[in-house]
Amino acid sequence: MKELEGMETRPTTDRVKESVFSGIQFDIEGRRVLDLFAGTGQLGIEALSRGAAEAVFVENRSDAVRLVKENLEICNLSDRARVHAGDGLAYLRSGEKFDLIFLDPPYGAPLLEQALERIAMFDICRQHGIIVAESAADQTLPALAPPYRLYREYRHGKIKVTVYHRDGNED
Repeated sequence: MKELEGMETRPTTDRVKESVFSGIQFDIEGRRVLDLFAGTGQLGIEALSRGAAEAVFVENRSDAVRLVKENLEICNLSDRARVHAGDGLAYLRSGEKFDLIFLDPPYGAPLLEQALERIAMFDICRQHGIIVAESAADQTLPALAPPYRLYREYRHGKIKVTVYHRDGNED
């Protein structure tokens, strides 16, 4: 898979990606995935390669959008993917629902907290859905209101992966 030049995009390390996917490996097949702040698209592409039914990639940078499309072509996954060029936070108002959401925005900006709050506010995660958020290890992420809940946090050096679950209708 191809990557972007420069320091604006920080691809998820192989170690972190392996950890994320080992933790959700039984929650991917047949699912609908959102790769918000997609960068190169590697998280959504990995989910597609592990059996996700479809993935939507949202990225603001035009060079990254081109690269996501190119990477999908290289991996022969374009038929199960849509790439949306535009603001990730604005996209959350689309009303689309997802089973699995990857959030890996640029560190240092408040995008991650804003995305989490909007996902919960617009309730775009389907029942029993999963949100995987990557951040700096020292970043404190917000608790989300029910039916969302913090499930687990993993630390990998300077990187933290936070996993939220959305409850179903258990009553």
